[in-house]
Amino acid sequence: MNYILFDGSVRNQLLPFTFTRPVADIRVGILTIREKWELLLGSTTTTVTEDYLSEKWPLVELEKNILINASFIPSENLVNLIKNLSENQAIFYDDEPIAFFSEEDQEVDFESCEVIQYSYNDVLRIEHTWDIFSKNHEAIARDFKLLTEGRKSQPIPETTVAFYPENIFIEEGAVLPLCSLNAKDGPIYIGKNAEIMEGAMIRGPFALCESATVKMAAKIYTGTTIGPHCKVGGEVSNSVLFGYSNKGHDGFLGNSVLGEWCNLGADTNTSNLKNNYDQVRLWDYETESFARTGLQFCGLMMGDHSKCGINTMFNTGTVVGVSVNIFGSGFPRNFIPSFSWGGAAGMTTYKTNKAFETAKIVMSRRNMEFTEVDAKILQHVYDESASWRKG
Repeated sequence: MNYILFDGSVRNQLLPFTFTRPVADIRVGILTIREKWELLLGSTTTTVTEDYLSEKWPLVELEKNILINASFIPSENLVNLIKNLSENQAIFYDDEPIAFFSEEDQEVDFESCEVIQYSYNDVLRIEHTWDIFSKNHEAIARDFKLLTEGRKSQPIPETTVAFYPENIFIEEGAVLPLCSLNAKDGPIYIGKNAEIMEGAMIRGPFALCESATVKMAAKIYTGTTIGPHCKVGGEVSNSVLFGYSNKGHDGFLGNSVLGEWCNLGADTNTSNLKNNYDQVRLWDYETESFARTGLQFCGLMMGDHSKCGINTMFNTGTVVGVSVNIFGSGFPRNFIPSFSWGGAAGMTTYKTNKAFETAKIVMSRRNMEFTEVDAKILQHVYDESASWRKG
């Protein structure tokens, strides 16, 4: 069977992260959504996404296909139902399609399908940007079980203080001298060739992905994922870094999500709680207004390739687009469109030639190439976001 992941109805609610990737390639827990599906299905997947992303994430359609809504996190129950789908069948969760059978070039009519209502109570779905961190605790626990069941962890070093070591899993090549790991409230996963430097204190659930680094004396609280090749220092609470992003110095990051290739300057701080303790609102790209999150704690949402200078201060519930460069004193506004340059004193347009030049340098430092396809994607984001920029 050929499995295809599609963005579904929530794609715009997951901007700015879905400006530069399909929904399936959002990281929540330890793995991306795509990696979870592929592990549980035992199969590779392709993608139905926006046209401008399809060159990098192409669709492969065969004679028989099952299309899966990528906003749903897989479970064993859901995967078993999907594997048994046959012609003219679909699985729904309330009014939302989770998966359906499709033949090549078929336009599926759900009204004529046999609809199976998903009735298990294990639904975990990423519908909003803030779901990425608010549901990260459970996502880490699910991925921990998926990745470690039946396997043996590398030994915990004698110099490492470990509480509830049965909830700690260390992959080959990881280095963690003289740190503290507390897995009382959830599992701790240390990825291949990752490093936790001396004096760091970590509480689970927590995921440190492959070749990522926690710096000396860092304080990491529950529900945090540090994606592959990231570097993190200072204080971090219930936040997700997708990959290749850095918060290398002191400063606080809480209830936040950073995409790929982001960098926070030294002593950058995010507010995650309003002074009046009111519910946080976040910029909604679809309605072009600020939407209620229902959360009291919500910090920074930062799209790919965005950076900020030293001592940057972010207000509660700030949304930063793709390829933004922020610097200067004071609080910048709590919605900063993609390809903006400046800070609280004012913003101008970050020209693509300069942004692409920086992206090439940053990616080359990690032996990664900024390709023509990457440039086309960012050019589309630049064009699409023009109406939100001033100057």
